[in-house]
Amino acid sequence: MANTSGFFATSVPSLRTRNFPLGACFRSGFRSSDRIPKVIFCSSSIGAEKVSSGASPSESRVPRILTRGCKLVGCGSAVPSLQISNDDLAKLVDTNDEWISVRTGIRNRRVIAGKDGSLTALAAEAARGALQMAQVEPDDVDLVLMCTSTPEDLFGNAPQVQKALGCKRNPLSYDITAACSGFLLGLVSAACHIRGGGFSNVLVIGADALSRYVDWSDRASCILFGDAAGAVLLQACDTEDDGLFGFDLHSDGDGQRHLNAGIKEKETDKSLGSNGFVAGFPPKNVSYSCIHMNGKEVFRFAVRCVPQSIEAALQQAGLNASNIDWLLLHQANQRIIDAVAARLEVPSERVISNLANYGNTSAASIPLALDEAVRSGKVKAGHTIATSGFGAGLTWGSAILRWG
Repeated sequence: MANTSGFFATSVPSLRTRNFPLGACFRSGFRSSDRIPKVIFCSSSIGAEKVSSGASPSESRVPRILTRGCKLVGCGSAVPSLQISNDDLAKLVDTNDEWISVRTGIRNRRVIAGKDGSLTALAAEAARGALQMAQVEPDDVDLVLMCTSTPEDLFGNAPQVQKALGCKRNPLSYDITAACSGFLLGLVSAACHIRGGGFSNVLVIGADALSRYVDWSDRASCILFGDAAGAVLLQACDTEDDGLFGFDLHSDGDGQRHLNAGIKEKETDKSLGSNGFVAGFPPKNVSYSCIHMNGKEVFRFAVRCVPQSIEAALQQAGLNASNIDWLLLHQANQRIIDAVAARLEVPSERVISNLANYGNTSAASIPLALDEAVRSGKVKAGHTIATSGFGAGLTWGSAILRWG
């Protein structure tokens, strides 16, 4: 595997061997010929002997290949004004507050409607919050990564967010589509652009409006989702200040059958007629179906694969779960969050959760929860966070990072 700036490949043994119905939860997307999974290291590994002595990540790093590092210096978030409670949903479908809260931990969610009808506006508001916290001007942004699976334009939303921010230098802006794992992929992509591409300020925005793809007559799915946007600013720094200690990313297309929103054909416009020279032409227009989810299988997937992914990222960073200050998971279901925390032996007081107030906001959930935790004073500069996203694709990934 070719070395690149800030990255090198190495082989590590799997922590455990299991059989997985949704596909093996390997710690990397690569496998060697001898079936030992290979991990791509951000060369920010920490000497195990120094970790055991209690040294912090910034104090105990071994010499690295990196010529520059990256750190999180700002965050922001935005949610629609319309709040839908469990009692409100009970007016639409056969459900009640207790049924929903016991099974999911969710009590309220925000939904785009009326004058809040633009995901672009929410994303831009969250991005402005991150820029203001970081004291960075829009014209100093080098790259905008819009992590979303619900863009308002088929060709992507990022350029419209860049326009809304007023970035006069026309920085590169593009979308990353990986549903609930999108923000994690955005973080790692931003680090790659900074470490290997010379970028200095990269905005990573997670924003989704899943309410537009929910079947509001299906009580199994309509109770879960809400709309929101969250953003962070990653900034180039000296290697000794690097704040991304390790990461682990995966996908398994076999699991797509358990969580998807595929395209469906519309009726052909009869006014077009057909001259018969090609069967099936003109093609039928398509739209996306509502979200279809096998909740039990997704739950099993998450509680099985997410702890392994976090352990792999921790191993890459030279840390263990006792070294982290906070566990921040994608806010999908409180039972998943609790199960993963229990597997990793992370006490509940070190778990960040705002699921009750917003529901599953897909790519927005991690930066939204992070922003609230930072602004409330819970997460402080220098704190180490283990974070993980998981969902449609199926995709999943984890990162060990430092705030500030």
